[in-house]
Amino acid sequence: MNAYSEDLRKKIVEALRRGTTKSEAARSFGVSRSSVKRYAKLAEEGRSLAPKRRPGSRPKLDERARKLLEADMEERPAATLSERREYLGRVAGISVSKSTVSRMLRRLGWSRKKDRWERQSATSS
Repeated sequence: MNAYSEDLRKKIVEALRRGTTKSEAARSFGVSRSSVKRYAKLAEEGRSLAPKRRPGSRPKLDERARKLLEADMEERPAATLSERREYLGRVAGISVSKSTVSRMLRRLGWSRKKDRWERQSATSS
């Protein structure tokens, strides 16, 4: 589930300041009462209502690496995953597995056709 927007959180706190009860605010905004209590406490303490960053590790391939990989795909469509992995290591100093490179190519819209990589067509599923 995605975090509630900062705008919604501010509206909830504003409703509380106007005298709405926490239960009424929860019902009218469609959030849990515990969320309303948490936002009220953050506002009372003067802390930011912005959602926190999600936990987890950073992506192995950042935007720069994606652009390098995309350019390499255009330049060398017949290169293997191992060659692309070595290329990323040489050019960007990134050490990733062949599986990671393969997943990123799929996300970028590339698929393997016989001995070369091609852009997936809009009609393929």
